[in-house]
Amino acid sequence: MSRSKGQTSRGRPLRVYVVFCHPRRDSFIGAAYDRVLHGLAAAGHEVRTSDLYADGFSPELTLHDRTVHLQDHREHPELRPHVDRYADHLRWCERLVLVYPTWWSGQPAMLKGWFDRVWVQGVAWEMRPGASRIRPLLGNVRRIVAVTSHGSSKVMNALEGETGKRMTTRALRAACGVRCRTTWIAFYTIDRRTPAERTAFLDRVEQRIGSL
Repeated sequence: MSRSKGQTSRGRPLRVYVVFCHPRRDSFIGAAYDRVLHGLAAAGHEVRTSDLYADGFSPELTLHDRTVHLQDHREHPELRPHVDRYADHLRWCERLVLVYPTWWSGQPAMLKGWFDRVWVQGVAWEMRPGASRIRPLLGNVRRIVAVTSHGSSKVMNALEGETGKRMTTRALRAACGVRCRTTWIAFYTIDRRTPAERTAFLDRVEQRIGSL
């Protein structure tokens, strides 16, 4: 985990939690992650980070996890070592930035497992007795930003249903309340792009992240 503090020209610094998910730190997505951190530092925001692969995060939802999965995790201290650190960051932040490659139209299994194991009842939502829908618990998160790459084109992603985008803009957003907004920063047809186009995208990432 890393932190940086400062004052922005636009007002008070924001609390930003950045989650990076790629097995190779020297990848293109790793370069995008660097640009995200540079943009946030230049804007003076306070930052916390999680690198799921470097953390050795276990994405599997175990039988024991599933047995109590629909119960409130605040009432099950035996589960807390798996989620506490990440849950604390989620409750702390005002902006959540997810940096990952799109594989098979969606998030990598590591990141999806992070959703499964961390965004649980008592952390991201609760279901009150007699209620017909969940109550979001992450109202502090006012914007979710996804920075990702795609091997296919934007048109092909649209035809496939944009699974990863829908996960971010609908499912995750639902746990953050009606005031939460989403920002989608995607680099399509990455395998056919020139070095100049790749650099231009990274520049755009840094610029847009700096204006959160």
